[in-house]
Amino acid sequence: MKQVKQIAVALLLFVATTSFVNAQSKVAHIDVTQLLSAMPEMKSAEAELKKLQETYNADIQASMTELRNKYTQYQNEAAAKSKEENEKRAIELQGYEKNIGDAQQAAQQEFQKKQAELFAPISEKAKAAIEQVAAAQGFDYVIDAQAGGGLIVAKGKDLLADVKKQLGF
Repeated sequence: MKQVKQIAVALLLFVATTSFVNAQSKVAHIDVTQLLSAMPEMKSAEAELKKLQETYNADIQASMTELRNKYTQYQNEAAAKSKEENEKRAIELQGYEKNIGDAQQAAQQEFQKKQAELFAPISEKAKAAIEQVAAAQGFDYVIDAQAGGGLIVAKGKDLLADVKKQLGF
């Protein structure tokens, strides 16, 4: 009987402590992706990245067109050339293909570098605004409410409107 009382007291203390801790913590949520996509800075960064991507694509397409033209030319002249000349031309075409592949990889790396460069200050600004709003409203925790992000129930305070107001849009 004494053990049952001890277990009951321990259980009661555990429930009381958990309730007290939960009462002390305030939780809010915000869809960070939605916030970032609504920020004017993000829209201008995306436009700049799109322009950069189009430039890279145009350069690569021009190189591909040049390669196709050379390939067609070499194919049409193959019968009139020696075997050694045709082999030399085939190696030349393979070199062009490799150069185009290298250019595509370099363009992708430059694009990713520029994307990180443009998005980092925007993310920091959003994070700072979220922290300010959470502190001003007394929230201890802010959970990202992005779909698939682990948030199952979103009955708490949604900070999106307040953070947008803090950012001035």
